[in-house]
Amino acid sequence: MVRLTATLITRNEERNLPRALASLAGLADEILVVDSGSTDDTCAVARRFDARVLTRPWTDYSDQKNFAAAQAAHEWIFSLDADEELSPPLQESLRRWKQSQPTAVAYAVRRRARYLGAWIHHSGWYPDPKLRLYRRARARFVGVIHESLRAEGPVEQLDGDLYHHTVNTLSEHTSRINRYTTIAAQQLFSAGRRRWLPPLLLAPPWTFLRTFLFQQGFRDGYRGWLIAQMAAWYVFLKYLKLGVLVHGGSLAPKPKEAQP
Repeated sequence: MVRLTATLITRNEERNLPRALASLAGLADEILVVDSGSTDDTCAVARRFDARVLTRPWTDYSDQKNFAAAQAAHEWIFSLDADEELSPPLQESLRRWKQSQPTAVAYAVRRRARYLGAWIHHSGWYPDPKLRLYRRARARFVGVIHESLRAEGPVEQLDGDLYHHTVNTLSEHTSRINRYTTIAAQQLFSAGRRRWLPPLLLAPPWTFLRTFLFQQGFRDGYRGWLIAQMAAWYVFLKYLKLGVLVHGGSLAPKPKEAQP
């Protein structure tokens, strides 16, 4: 039987974590949680599920996940986000895999997102394949945001979906977009990107059309419309913030004025 460590990186995930950890029952030989300073009961919840908890100051998504893999007791890793869970078919697929002799260095899973209370079937959000099961000596995460696993060797796929419990409210989605576009603009600027106006004008409408029409977001109803709108808004904000940096501005939040 293949021995497996499930790794999660967390910060203030006490609400999501029980669902994620429960889906690993009987599958993970070790659960390792790397926490970056939770102020809620995240670490206590993890320990209730017999997870080993390490604390580490936040760096970025890839670095935190690679650190977690390096601390694992086993060579094979399943990387799970706190707002995800293994579906029953994926659990069964992983159970069968553990009884086999692995023939790849990494395995992809289909990820299905739950957005505003419903599962999304189109809009470029499904099947959304992600490499999550891997031999740590042959794969590592890359990218500061929207990190992905890069494998050196053959890749195969497991049956079953990985459920992603993503955005519950529009305000949550807006907040996430604001945070991620700041990081994305800073990355572009650091990489020497200075052209911002043409993509600011052209990329958002194209993004909306691609998401809503070509990726059949219309089949997801009003949620598909919102996903397309938010995708376009993400692109607009990213290049707008890049323009701010190009012109010598700052993306740091303004300090709140003292109340009289």
